[in-house]
Amino acid sequence: QVQLVESGGGLVQPGGSLRLSCTASGGTISSYTVGWFRQTPANEREFVATITWKNSITYYEIPVKGRFTISRDAAKNTVYLQMDRLKPEDTAVYYCAADVSRRLGIFDSRNDYGAWGEGTLVTVSS
Repeated sequence: QVQLVESGGGLVQPGGSLRLSCTASGGTISSYTVGWFRQTPANEREFVATITWKNSITYYEIPVKGRFTISRDAAKNTVYLQMDRLKPEDTAVYYCAADVSRRLGIFDSRNDYGAWGEGTLVTVSS
């Protein structure tokens, strides 16, 4: 079973940038559709972005579209989430997840993903 580890979270001022990493072990990350989700104490885990295993198609939640970029480095077995122009409302624990069934399609529900990392905290504050 693939295991995922997130890193790169931290404290950043509004308008700043962070790059999150999701590194896989026990599997080849380019074989899976990978999604990023985020969660705050008051809210359910919500979809942020995804990149498909076939053709690397990307899809974003509307509030982050144009500010966040998801990408994959097969050689490093890692998926990234570049986050620019960060806002206080982006503050959350960010999780990466993989759809290990290798289905075709774009998936924005947490129920579509079977493997999850432990999360990394992003705090946007002055």
